[in-house]
Amino acid sequence: MKPEEQARLLIDAQLRAAGWAVQDYKAANLFAAGGVALREVPTAAGPCDYMLFWKGKAIGIVEAKPKGTSLTGVSEQTDKYSTGLPEHIKKYAEPLPFAYEANGHEVRFRDRRDPESRSRGVFAFHQPDTLGGWFKQANTLRERLRHFLPLSHKGLRDAQFEAITHLEESFGADRPRALIQMTMGSGKSVTAVASSYRLLKDAGAKRVLFLVDRDNLGKQALGEFTNFTTPDDGRKFTELYKVQHLKSNLIDDNSQVVITTIQRLYSMLRGEAEYEEGNEERSAYELESDQNTERLVSYNSAIPIETFDFMIADECHRSIYGTWRQVLEYFDAFLVGLTATPDARTIGFFNKNLVMEYGHERAVADGVNVPFDVYRLRTRIGEQGATVAAGEFLDYKDRYTGKKELRQLGDNFDYAPAQLDRSVVAVDQIRTVIREYKNTVLPLVFPKREFVPKTLIFAKTDAHADDIVEMVRLEFGKGNDFCKKITYGVTGVSTDTLIKQFRNDFNPRVVVTVDMIATGTDIKALEVLLFMRDVKSRSYFDQMKGRGTRVIDKGELQKVSSDAPHKDFFLLIDAVGVTESDKSEARPLEQQRSVSLEKLLQAVGFGGADAATLSSLAGRLARINSSLTPTQRSEIEAQAGQPISQLIGQLLNAASPDAVQARAAQNVTAGQSVTEADLQDAADELRYEASKPFGKPELRDLIVATARKNEVVIDIVTMDEVLPGQHVLREDDATRQHRLAEGRIGTFKAFIEAHKDDIDALSIIYSQPYRQRHLTFRQIKELSKALEKQDAHLTPETLYADYALLDAGKVSGQAARRALADLVALVRYAAGQADMLEPFGQTVTARFERWLSVQAAAGRAFSDEQLRWLHLIRDQIAVDLTIEETALYEMPFDSLGGLKQARAVFGEDALRKLLDELNLELAA
Repeated sequence: MKPEEQARLLIDAQLRAAGWAVQDYKAANLFAAGGVALREVPTAAGPCDYMLFWKGKAIGIVEAKPKGTSLTGVSEQTDKYSTGLPEHIKKYAEPLPFAYEANGHEVRFRDRRDPESRSRGVFAFHQPDTLGGWFKQANTLRERLRHFLPLSHKGLRDAQFEAITHLEESFGADRPRALIQMTMGSGKSVTAVASSYRLLKDAGAKRVLFLVDRDNLGKQALGEFTNFTTPDDGRKFTELYKVQHLKSNLIDDNSQVVITTIQRLYSMLRGEAEYEEGNEERSAYELESDQNTERLVSYNSAIPIETFDFMIADECHRSIYGTWRQVLEYFDAFLVGLTATPDARTIGFFNKNLVMEYGHERAVADGVNVPFDVYRLRTRIGEQGATVAAGEFLDYKDRYTGKKELRQLGDNFDYAPAQLDRSVVAVDQIRTVIREYKNTVLPLVFPKREFVPKTLIFAKTDAHADDIVEMVRLEFGKGNDFCKKITYGVTGVSTDTLIKQFRNDFNPRVVVTVDMIATGTDIKALEVLLFMRDVKSRSYFDQMKGRGTRVIDKGELQKVSSDAPHKDFFLLIDAVGVTESDKSEARPLEQQRSVSLEKLLQAVGFGGADAATLSSLAGRLARINSSLTPTQRSEIEAQAGQPISQLIGQLLNAASPDAVQARAAQNVTAGQSVTEADLQDAADELRYEASKPFGKPELRDLIVATARKNEVVIDIVTMDEVLPGQHVLREDDATRQHRLAEGRIGTFKAFIEAHKDDIDALSIIYSQPYRQRHLTFRQIKELSKALEKQDAHLTPETLYADYALLDAGKVSGQAARRALADLVALVRYAAGQADMLEPFGQTVTARFERWLSVQAAAGRAFSDEQLRWLHLIRDQIAVDLTIEETALYEMPFDSLGGLKQARAVFGEDALRKLLDELNLELAA
């Protein structure tokens, strides 16, 4: 079958799935269905691939192409078939209003009636009645989006008014994605509700989807829609429009707003009849390590792509638009992201269309957020760990059964701060932190307060939360109502009930959580956040801090904290260095954390593991390995026939694209290029080697049994103490950024100094005289990878911004786009070889101009053609650090005739010498 015929079969199936009856022109019955896709209809330009008919009249064209054909440039061909129809064919308009291009794997669509009409990618074909309904409308949605009524300021803060105004400008320009960044507590949800009202009322939108990643946030969103008073009508939103918060997998045809979790929406698109509500409780921040595998969807005729005109994704971040990307891109809808904490990838996903930026500092200035103070609480065990002497007695608690056993130490027992509340519980360390909060911090920061301010404590694990709850109750001398745990480990009462109590009632005064109310949950009366866990994700930490930023009316605050005069700040107590540790968005090694160890081992042992499963098992084994006794380790290694570190290394290799590429290169004959088949064979080999040891059921069972036996050591002996120098720090965002920049630059300088002899690029830069050798792009790329492995922030972009912050007078080109070659400039500046930091390309350009001047003074003139070549060579060196003759075969030199023409212009020997000279003068 020819590629064109294969594509036609796929397109036929896609059209039928969307409700079109597919027929041949010579056997046409336009009344067989409401929508008919007719093949090979004659037109003045020749027979078209498909002509679409709705209720007997032609309404659109489908141009079919073979698989792999780029569809972007096909629209002109589609246009030819949209006019010149035979007289006996009735049509709704000429040219036909709707046009598709398809190749069986991609579909593009255009409504010619749109202003500045352009095609867009869609997941599938629209249903026949959709096109018919659109044609009957007086003007298109994109036309209506250009003519909103003036926005009323009534009921909106300045920032909300600004965000909606800019968003509507984006809609009017037909930008498919837009991102709104507004800090926690500034009213993102109200902004979304007000915008939805205008989209439904002024723009005639059919339906808006409000997407969340946790059901609790869906309930909050429903409250915002229910309580929103429309500025022009005066009635509540829900009196005018039906808002459906999905509790089943069925969308009400009469709904204008649908609120759901992305998890449930995925279930619906997969055609599942029901979805367990309990699966909607964990946010995407908590689930992101379980979501490495992309959620793939297929066309579902019960939920066509035109179901929603607009999608609003609340608290959108990388785990939503990575793993769940196909869910977001399924609908032919404008996508709006709401977030308080965007990173570069978020902004990139939204096409850099950031229509609103409203940060914490501006929100504080506007009275929308409250500022925060930091109390850095250090204890000796928390900072240094501890040693329990031989002969002392410690409790050993079985993780699986909870059973405790008192044992006497035969040797000293050492533990580090990183082991606290994971493999070791230092009872007095928890007691010391809580006692310091009660006896020192509260009287210092909240004097004359009779009641403990509403306090949220972040714990490391559910077991850690249990220990904290018990200690808080004990140290404050209070009962169960005073301090409660809100985690997924709570049973017997709904977490919604506990959250409502914390928000609205006098008790609990203190709540301990791990992740459950770390994001999104709105508890305005919170005055204290106590971090007893570190957080490595920058955006997650900002979300957690956001729990305290909310402004609350004095009267509302005093309903739950009657002795609170007002809330003009909140206190962040840092007991673990969370405010000092650098943050990144690096993906965790363990990518399937919700999958049990037993299932991971089984998947690998039966040979069906993908890269995510292999990586997750490696991460799980690494954690187990760190807490094994010598006896346990020797038992496992004897059964495996190799060290545990080797098992882990093989798993990671099998999950690494770089390792797969290297193995494939080894397997092919020298000089041959690596094909996709070679890569697949190499991946299979590595996975087979890594999985083979786990084929033994005895090893799998032993690992599971050992993991269950692993004990938590409870140190009831060592007494902790608060280290001197505790104080409250009022640190604004600028101060924090300054501190973090100093830390990153310190790390960068230490790294390049430590590795100047073993990393080629550093060795060359540091060598004297450094002009004796040239850097290559490959060497700089290797340096870049090594830096990012050391710390994900050590990129040219971040380091350049850090130096611009700290050494502003010595840094130029801050606004320039960073290139990998800028690492050269950064290293030279850090190493003291340059007095100014400027982009590498800027240095190359300046050196080139000086070189030209020297040549002119020496009487060496260049023709206009030679100068064109020289400028291109200069630009190439600015990017790749060096240039060889072979590069002249490629773009952009090929447009001037390539290497052959360069030799003709300069002379063969002269060209070679010229390139060597420019490499030396411009880049060395």
